[in-house]
Amino acid sequence: MRLTKIKLAGFKSFVDPTQISFPSNLTGVVGPNGCGKSNVIDAVRWVMGELSAKHLRGDNMADVVFNGSAARKPVGSASVELVFDNADGKIGGAYANYSEISLKRNVARDDTSAYFINGVRCRRKDITNLFLGTGLGSRSYAIIEQGMISRVIDAKAEDMRAFVEEAAGVSRYKERRKETEARVAETRENLERLQDVRDEVEKQIRHLQRQAPARSRQRRGSARCGGARARTRHAGRARRAARRRGRDREAACGARRAQ
Repeated sequence: MRLTKIKLAGFKSFVDPTQISFPSNLTGVVGPNGCGKSNVIDAVRWVMGELSAKHLRGDNMADVVFNGSAARKPVGSASVELVFDNADGKIGGAYANYSEISLKRNVARDDTSAYFINGVRCRRKDITNLFLGTGLGSRSYAIIEQGMISRVIDAKAEDMRAFVEEAAGVSRYKERRKETEARVAETRENLERLQDVRDEVEKQIRHLQRQAPARSRQRRGSARCGGARARTRHAGRARRAARRRGRDREAACGARRAQ
């Protein structure tokens, strides 16, 4: 697997669409200071998922977008595409059958960013996972720039171990282990929260169970009071009806006497 070409547009000093080809395994980029040699390496790191603007020699990620010059206006977005030759099938998984794989990243001035693999939008994680164990990544030993050799020689034991693990292809398994441990930890936290909810529900159930007998007595008392009120209302209606009948009889008697 090797990098065959880079396509840049609006990225740092590459304001116009530019294609840089790498026809062999050994290619040199030569030019005077300030011509953009380091920007080529920055472009590779950027597409591979670099998130630190400091490592791209900027203050924020929007600094990779061409900011204008005396003769050119600034542009609104930047894009870089890396094309890899995968004839040896080094990149496995879903892309093992592809002889050529392209990675692309776009960014706008509002910091919105998008990643693509073979023209299909994807996540940054998909790109980093694609190259785990291959030695290629945003900060891997495969990208050797100015000062990189001295950093490898003077690396601490921890950093040197990371280089060796990447070269041995162990890094992908360590990354998977790390993700699995994170999921297990998250599951445990969810179980603890679920247990807290269960304890609270059980507490409410016990409280309701203690209140249930009193509520039953209240219902029975309410039923008796309701029956008594109904009987009282019935008796009151009966008395009013009897008084009406008495008044009617008295009125009838008075009418007969008058006749």
